[in-house]
Amino acid sequence: MTASILNDPFQNKGIAFTMQERHDLGLEGLLPPYVETLDQQTTQAYAQYQSKPTNQLKRQYLMTVFNENRILFYNLFSKHVAEFMPIVYDPTIADTIEQYSHLYNAPQEAAFLSIDHPENIAASLKNAAAGRDIRLIVVTDAEGILGIGDWGTNGVAIAVGKLMVYTAAAGIDPKQVLPVMLDAGTNNQKLLADPLYLGNHHARITGDQYDDFVDQFVTAAETEFPNMYLHFEDFGRSHAAKILKKYQDRYTIFNDDIQGTGIIVLAAVLGALAISKQRLTDQTYLCFGAGSAGAGIAKRVYGEYLQAGLTPDEAKAHFYLVDKQGLLFDDDPTLTPEQKPFARNRSEFAHPEALTDLASAFAAIHPTILVGTSTQPGTFTEAIVKDMAAHTDRPIIMPLSNPTKLAEAKAEDLLNWTDGRALVATGIPTPDVTLNGVTYQTGQANNALVYPGLGLGVIAANATTLNAEMISAAAHSLGGLVDASKPGAAVLPPVTKLAQFSTTVAEAVAQSAVDQHLTKVPINDVKKTVADTRWTPTY
Repeated sequence: MTASILNDPFQNKGIAFTMQERHDLGLEGLLPPYVETLDQQTTQAYAQYQSKPTNQLKRQYLMTVFNENRILFYNLFSKHVAEFMPIVYDPTIADTIEQYSHLYNAPQEAAFLSIDHPENIAASLKNAAAGRDIRLIVVTDAEGILGIGDWGTNGVAIAVGKLMVYTAAAGIDPKQVLPVMLDAGTNNQKLLADPLYLGNHHARITGDQYDDFVDQFVTAAETEFPNMYLHFEDFGRSHAAKILKKYQDRYTIFNDDIQGTGIIVLAAVLGALAISKQRLTDQTYLCFGAGSAGAGIAKRVYGEYLQAGLTPDEAKAHFYLVDKQGLLFDDDPTLTPEQKPFARNRSEFAHPEALTDLASAFAAIHPTILVGTSTQPGTFTEAIVKDMAAHTDRPIIMPLSNPTKLAEAKAEDLLNWTDGRALVATGIPTPDVTLNGVTYQTGQANNALVYPGLGLGVIAANATTLNAEMISAAAHSLGGLVDASKPGAAVLPPVTKLAQFSTTVAEAVAQSAVDQHLTKVPINDVKKTVADTRWTPTY
């Protein structure tokens, strides 16, 4: 072993190398003489973090720690989870993605795969893994990043950030994860005109060449890493659901935008109903924004109606989707396969031709659950919300679009307009709201509440697939954590307890896999298996 260990973030301890270790590793004279403990390093790093004047500079500093010393980074992250989440991930990561090529200083052990050179896929994955036992991959082609669109290779930051949350929340060993960027080009003209842009300088390639590119990646990854859990992130509307459908029955596959958001929204609905003491099957569901996220959420909540005993036709009668063309009707030739099951027949309405926007559709439907994935800010207006409150005692309202500037409404307004009766979840962190002497906590419908625990459960169980029953178990485990007796209680548990309830989710998912005989090896004690799988950031 040589001084190169100081450049290996998986092995580097920095000033915490003991004198004996410095002697054995040939590090004498390469470090200041004092030996710090991990706690001292963490305290010092947090002080430096606090000294940074902006969120972007805070994130840049944390990335420096990440690039140098994974154990220090995750020890620091674990002590400040709620504070760091919006810095390490959403919303600050949106600014990082936009500036990625200009701020680039390290690849962060990611695999960059180019559609122009598919012959390099297998070697690239092997090179990036560098002999590590990869159990989790987050892959993106960055066509649909958050609410900011197509950012090409810059979008690799979303895969890196997602994996950070997996480890911080659920203890996935950072040596066993791999971020992957599928660069199929970009239609972002700003990037194509930027000489410093680090991705392929051509328009996005689609069609058979794109499908073959994805297929070659999946095949190579499954061959190289046979125990891998594959997480797809921020693929575009035209590809995301198609990819999930193609591979989910063959491999252990997860799409966070389609399935993860659906799980967290279902959990929020279950939490809200625990507070309101109402039944799911009595609710009418309207989603504004019918892209892959909106349709995926509807499909997951719809599945819960089926589990409650309704027939498919009975369940679908509770669902309405509104997109840019207004309420979705079944004679619309532009509907995606994911939208079609929820499209309505025009004969159901006296004047269907008038239902061309959210307000008109809302007035005709009077939903009890209103979900927003539209990225259209301010569209949950005071008039709409007050009308909703006039027709249901405890309206469930979820403006989920993010970052902040794209949210359909603010939690404070929703509570004020309904005199505190609204049960609210947002896609961004929201401060408490005090109204009429009651402090209302707003649940953050952040996928980070569920996907880390889901992944830990799948990995711990060595599951052969991820199916609807396992996903439902995850949602119910979260919904069951709500304190329904507390005035102003949130419909979801707080991010501050992320590590705790990630374990709860993991145990529920692993138990579901065991009950369904979907594990590669027998498991006798689910709790012990999950606990043994969790990694802790210690030297």
